[in-house]
Parts: sequence; C-alpha cells; structure tokens
Amino acid sequence: MTLVPWDPFKNLMTLQDRMNRLFDETVQRGQGGEPMARGTWLPPVDIYETDEAVVMSAELPGMDESDVDIQVRDNTLTIKGERKLEKDVKEESYHRVERTYGAFTRSFTLPATIDQDGITASYKKGVLEIRMPKSAKAVPQQIKISITE
Repeated sequence: MTLVPWDPFKNLMTLQDRMNRLFDETVQRGQGGEPMARGTWLPPVDIYETDEAVVMSAELPGMDESDVDIQVRDNTLTIKGERKLEKDVKEESYHRVERTYGAFTRSFTLPATIDQDGITASYKKGVLEIRMPKSAKAVPQQIKISITE
C-alpha cells in the first residue's frame, strides 16, 4: 500500500471554483439571463523584433482606423480606442453576446533603441501593425574578420 501525503489545500481550490461558479450563475439569473458583454476589453497583441525594427500587431476586429488613437510620449506607446455595439440591432433582440465592447487603452514602454520619429502604423483586415524602427546605433553591423598569415 502506497502512502499519499495529505494536502490540506487541494480541496480548498475546488471549493473556491464551485463557489465562484455558483455566484456567477446566481448573478446572471438575477439579471434575466446572460449580461451584455460591455466594459473594458484589451485587444491581444503580438510583439516581435527584426534586425531593423520592433513590430507590434494588435487585433482590432470590427473597428475602423478612425476609432483608434496611437500616441508616443516619454518612451511610452499608447493605443486607445472603442469598439461599439452595432446600433441597428436592439439589445432585447440579441440571444447571445460573447464579443466584448467598450473602450480600451494599452500602453507599452519603448526601449531606448527605438527611433520614435520613424514609427509608422497600418491597418488591414482588422489587424493594426505598428513598425518601430531601431535607431542607427542599435542596428547590428556585420564586421568582417580579415585573416593574416
């Protein structure tokens, strides 16, 4: 027979999950069904680096480029916007709303190697791409080794 050590916190997490679920179901029933998905949401972003730039891609489906504001101040890149619920459909007509609507703000600290004057943004098929070129000092340079005999 194998002895298993007793973990007093194992069942505590399960109990907490059950209580949270019970609380959520009770609140939703009191509101007459599922609540409209409004409030704060954060669009997901991918950030990667190439030899010449740092590139950020943000998913902003259903938004126009005029709904998005991009600013750079004190080495901080800030993206603001608002995704609005379509007004041509009444709230009572919805059966389910799973997408989130509302205003958002995302801020990112830029590394000192970024040339802030060269930052560009483009928007295509619901994806915002911000290209932040590296300053000339930050771009790696290849140094060739000469062989002497």
